Amino acid sequence: MLPPAVHAAGAHAGGIPSGGAARPPKWAKVIDHTRCIGCHACTVACKSENEVPLGVTRTYVKSVDVGVFPEARRAFQVTRCNQCDDAPCAAACPTSAMFVREDGIVDFDKTICIGCKACIAACPYDAIFINPEDHAAEKCNFCTHRLDAGLEPACVVVCPTEAILVGDMNDPASGVARIINRAPVAVRRPEKNTRPKLFYVGAHQATLDPLGARRPEGGVFMWSEQGTGPDQVTAGAPPSWTTTSAEALLSYDIPHGAPWQWRVSLYTWTKGIASGAYLVLLGLLLAGALPWTGTLWVWVAPVLCGTALAATGALLVADLKHPERCYMIFTRPQWGSWLVRGAFIIGAYALVLAAHFAASLAGARAWQRDLAVPGLALAVLCAVYTAYLFAQAKARDLWQSPLLPVHLLLQALVAGASALLPLAGWLEPIAVRPLLGIAGGGSLAHLLLLWVDASLPHVTAHSRLAVHELLGGRFARAFWTGAALAALAVVAAAAGLAAPARPPAGSGALVAALALAGLLAYEHAYVQAGQCVPLA
Repeated sequence: MLPPAVHAAGAHAGGIPSGGAARPPKWAKVIDHTRCIGCHACTVACKSENEVPLGVTRTYVKSVDVGVFPEARRAFQVTRCNQCDDAPCAAACPTSAMFVREDGIVDFDKTICIGCKACIAACPYDAIFINPEDHAAEKCNFCTHRLDAGLEPACVVVCPTEAILVGDMNDPASGVARIINRAPVAVRRPEKNTRPKLFYVGAHQATLDPLGARRPEGGVFMWSEQGTGPDQVTAGAPPSWTTTSAEALLSYDIPHGAPWQWRVSLYTWTKGIASGAYLVLLGLLLAGALPWTGTLWVWVAPVLCGTALAATGALLVADLKHPERCYMIFTRPQWGSWLVRGAFIIGAYALVLAAHFAASLAGARAWQRDLAVPGLALAVLCAVYTAYLFAQAKARDLWQSPLLPVHLLLQALVAGASALLPLAGWLEPIAVRPLLGIAGGGSLAHLLLLWVDASLPHVTAHSRLAVHELLGGRFARAFWTGAALAALAVVAAAAGLAAPARPPAGSGALVAALALAGLLAYEHAYVQAGQCVPLA
């Protein structure tokens, strides 16, 4: 319960509880856009109170021009963290740096943030950013330092029209509880089922829907500059992709960045090689196509897979904003995060590969057969866990496909067989023909899955826009290059297999180069297209 003096101070906003609630507080905000005048005082107060650097914001006022001159008006939306009951950012955070307090506020701890950006990818509202000064994730947290001291958040205090209210949802006497229990209120993106505790009164749908207003031609926004770098997400929707037939033009927004760039695209590729080569060799061994004492299994498997896995780990650590804190994934894991689960899968798989290599040095061939049992399970998990990591990114509709685990496993088999082909031609020629069949057949199946995935109906506007950007937009060149290279790999593999005796010299290397380059181009296009749709 807050001190009486604070109740008096907050009474004008109707948000601070006026009596002892029977249940613990559950903080929420109401923003009344019938009162908002778009003065940006809340943005300035937030920056001042929380020492937010230039170039990033915890809260800002988005504006949309609705209608056609002379019958036009400007609609505002105060944009910030939605304080979700089911917070995707907290579920995805590997160290619990993003966490939900007992009073319902989604807060953050900068001292244990590793800067993985999983919370940014998970947030459906684009409310989280990396502070450019301390390189940790942050967002609006209702000014918890003020609330805990019995004060209102800075934005509430400075709002000249009392358009921002904060209060306890569990206190029926609070202004916030009275509004959300009696008045028509709206939330952003309710289809994400995050149960946000930021409620809007009188907000125009063109401001609530990130695709409800088209972006201005030429990228010219009022009072703002939008970045054009590879990590920048263009605000607003292209003219042909707005979700409403109403005339609505986005007039003010702030730049937004895609959290995961080329390192994540490359990591999915190296991880595919690391897991796929092991699975392909093990499959050939179990089918009797290769001997257990062959060079590929005894030496190439642990060395090739271990090297690709080491590159995978290096890419993941390099992508962190605080790489020196990477150990925290293992020392304080938040087990709901697939980033944590993936790290332990990779670590366990690395131990199996190290033991395999040690057995090769010791000449203990029986150990290698025994290690194949956990190695099979861990290689499969290593190949597919990224599908579940991407699925935790609730903001990215393109990544929610149920076919993604199967597709990632297939890509791993293609990548593994392709990486083995040049080595097989040199060390164990008997393996070239089956490896050509796996690489060529897998590439054909990969193309069929691309066609199926593109042909299936995409039920959300966000997924449809992402597919549009993948097939005919910003990432079409990479996508179609990858598809063309995969098709050439199929043709080259078929030509090699058609040889009456043994595949021609160099056919394995050609198929390997085509298939691996095609997968890399596709992975980059897919990862980036999933992040290119505006969320705010």
